[in-house]
Amino acid sequence: ILFGHEKGAFTGATERHTGKFVEADGGTLFLDEIGDLPLEVQVKLLRAAQSGEIETVGAGRVHKVNVRLISATNKDLIEEVRAGRFREDLYYRLNVFPITIPALRRRKEDIPHLVRVFAERFSLEQKLPQNLNVSAGALALLTAYDWPGNIRQLENAIFRAIVLAEGDELTELDFPQIAAQVPEFRTPELVATATTQMS
Repeated sequence: ILFGHEKGAFTGATERHTGKFVEADGGTLFLDEIGDLPLEVQVKLLRAAQSGEIETVGAGRVHKVNVRLISATNKDLIEEVRAGRFREDLYYRLNVFPITIPALRRRKEDIPHLVRVFAERFSLEQKLPQNLNVSAGALALLTAYDWPGNIRQLENAIFRAIVLAEGDELTELDFPQIAAQVPEFRTPELVATATTQMS
């Protein structure tokens, strides 16, 4: 996917694939979850980042590319380096301008804004007659929860609530699994709803 391959380079390679580095040549390539790359891919990535050279599988020649790399991870890469799971030279090559974004539980002031953005987006995607509003109680619940899955978990919770919503406003009742985990919102009605939806 990153470096491409030639047709017939391996079983199942029925056509040529240029790869993301070639596609991004002259531009920017975003690599998400960089901490999960296998060590053998890290070697190739280091070469691409250091010298601008990639080797397409089955090509037998080096291809020059000019790509700005932006990478993201939810792992502590220093710890990954110490454990031998991430190459130290690649870490320092990529760590030119680090931006640390705290977990969602540490920036709860962002939650109401994100909830409204997701609610608006999913209302449009689901072709609802109007955007669903989010009640003050639902916002309080969503802000009280710690979101161990960060923004992706919040996004999925809003999507699920939009798809299953019956009214024109999302309330605490639309988030029973979340409410069941926040003591001050754990009511018999919400617990029953969460239990019914899980079974």
